[in-house]
Amino acid sequence: MASTAQKMSKMQLTAMVVGGMVGAGIFSLPRTFANATGPLGAVIAWLIAGTGMYMLARVFQSLAERKPELDAGVFAYAKEGFGDYPGFLSAFGYWIGSCIGNVSYWVLIKSTLGAFFPVFGEGNTVVAIVVASIGIWLFHFMILKGVQQAAFINTVVTVAKVIPILVFILILIFGFRMGLFRVNFYGAGLEGGIFEQVRATMLVTVFVFLGIEGASVYSRYAKKRSDVGAATITGFIIVTTLMVLVTLLPYAVLMRPDVAVMRQPSMATVLEAVVGPWGAVFVSIGLLVSVLGAYLAWSLICAEVLFTAAKTKDMPSAFAKENKNKVPVVALWATNIVVQLIVITTYWSRDAFSLMLNLTSAMALIPFLLVAGYGLQLTKRRETYDVRPGERNRDFIIAVIATVYTAFLLYAGGMKFIVLSAVLYAPGTALYFWCRREQNVPVFTKASDWIIFVLAVIGAVVGIYWIATGYITI
Repeated sequence: MASTAQKMSKMQLTAMVVGGMVGAGIFSLPRTFANATGPLGAVIAWLIAGTGMYMLARVFQSLAERKPELDAGVFAYAKEGFGDYPGFLSAFGYWIGSCIGNVSYWVLIKSTLGAFFPVFGEGNTVVAIVVASIGIWLFHFMILKGVQQAAFINTVVTVAKVIPILVFILILIFGFRMGLFRVNFYGAGLEGGIFEQVRATMLVTVFVFLGIEGASVYSRYAKKRSDVGAATITGFIIVTTLMVLVTLLPYAVLMRPDVAVMRQPSMATVLEAVVGPWGAVFVSIGLLVSVLGAYLAWSLICAEVLFTAAKTKDMPSAFAKENKNKVPVVALWATNIVVQLIVITTYWSRDAFSLMLNLTSAMALIPFLLVAGYGLQLTKRRETYDVRPGERNRDFIIAVIATVYTAFLLYAGGMKFIVLSAVLYAPGTALYFWCRREQNVPVFTKASDWIIFVLAVIGAVVGIYWIATGYITI
């Protein structure tokens, strides 16, 4: 258990949520949405995503209050509701997906610098990889000095990085042209109907909402348990408002096809088109601060998930080791070694940022679905509802919507990313074998565990074959 000095206030927990959510994704929204849809489709997409993620945030809030003994909520809820192996897969998927997300941050940092220094290219040149590698290990050794210090830095960075986003929004509000917004409204020039346009944005909305569970993951450090739920909802409202405005306002200052071909980070390119070169520099500086802050938050979250899973015997015990500063040292080393290896592989990727964005989202979907499913289980069984029983019907409706939403996201993402997820899930099961052997217990205790494992292996084989034959390009 952490010492008193290590405890986080409600403000720090909220900063973990905002810091985790406001990262690479928000700066890439104008081009990503303009590629897929116009303002109408964007509004529908955000209504679906906002409602679904709000319901998921409410599930996290409810579980934090009703199941306070379950720390590192994401995987702990999956284990409690569905068993040891699904719980492990949730922890592993969330962890490896977060590692991939951290790689996307480095790719976008180098791509941003590439606009001013061509040697960085699109973020996957040799020089870019070397500089990113130095950054990975600088952060690694800073975090080893202590969680509280890193959390304080994250709070400061969170405030600093929101300023350029607010300036971007204000400038575009003053430049708003209703006639241009009307021309772009239905996504002129795009093929397919509104449903297909909206579907094409769904994985992106998952990526930008990742971090909503940041306070829940770090719940063991909260000064008060009630702060976890409050921080989750507050962070969600702040970030959703920013993301909707950043998505919609560019349609009122530029034509959609022009935004769709802009270099990432497209927020910088949009502001440059409106106010001149200083706009690109201003937003780019904000992006660098933002992404580095998000990387810090997610490095903490990644290590915390492995550490807590090891403490509850869902990962090998080695990951439970802490240093004198109460930092999960082995988990942090494992996280950054994986991040380093994936950064190196981006050299061979055609569009490293888009791949990392979509794969991160896909890896998060199964853990989120299991959390929503567990919330639904509690309400159906009336478990914990001897206290405040009047909340059960409300919580049931919230859990149903969150479950349907996350299931829809799996469909919207498509088979390609489900199969790519299996390529990671299947070999990751080796850690589960290690963990179970360590405890001298059978690896699989239920038929359903075997079925899930066999499906993961089949998916991995299909995924490798599709990559080898070029059906999936990375």
